[in-house]
Order: sequence, then structure tokens, then C-alpha cells
Amino acid sequence: MNGLLIDYEFCTGCHSCEMACKVEHGFGEGQWGIELKQLGPREISSRKWEYKFVPVPTELCDLCADRVAEGRWPTCVHHCQAQVMEFGPVEDLVKTMDKEKMVLFVP
Repeated sequence: MNGLLIDYEFCTGCHSCEMACKVEHGFGEGQWGIELKQLGPREISSRKWEYKFVPVPTELCDLCADRVAEGRWPTCVHHCQAQVMEFGPVEDLVKTMDKEKMVLFVP
């Protein structure tokens, strides 16, 4: 079984994964296979605010089964500008999880 590992510590929230998925699957308005969720704004100290977008796979995510069957990566992984997404067997991905801000998604 394959999964998607995302390292949120270094994700820039650029929306590349979100748009690549939308184009790959031809999703309409309001449909997403992976969607960036807004966190914040949140005040972390006087005059300092945190405001982030983090990618979260939705129920429409099939980890690009057609692309994977052709030997390619899911489109979100392929287009990730910060290279913070990994795809592969869940057993292998679990072994690379060495940070608090890493999340493993399994369909």
C-alpha cells in the first residue's frame, strides 16, 4: 500500500500541488484532490503573526492511480516546488518520518 508523506516544516504553501492536481484530474470549481487549508492569522508574539497554507489530501485524492500505474509520481509530488512531498510504500515512508511536522496520508 502506498501513501503520501508531507513535511509541513518546509512547505511554502505555494499552491503548486493543489493546482497541478486540479488540472491533472479536471476538477471543477470547489473540487480538490489536495487542498491548501488556511491556518491563521494567529498572533505568536507582540506585532508578530503567523499565517500559513498547508496541503491536505481530500476524499477525491486517489494518489494519481493512473499516473502511478504508468510508473510516474502523483502530480502533487511531481510539481511540489519545495520538494517536501514523498510517495511510496507506507512501510518505507514510516521509516523516514523523523520530524514532528511530518504527516503520512494513506487512502
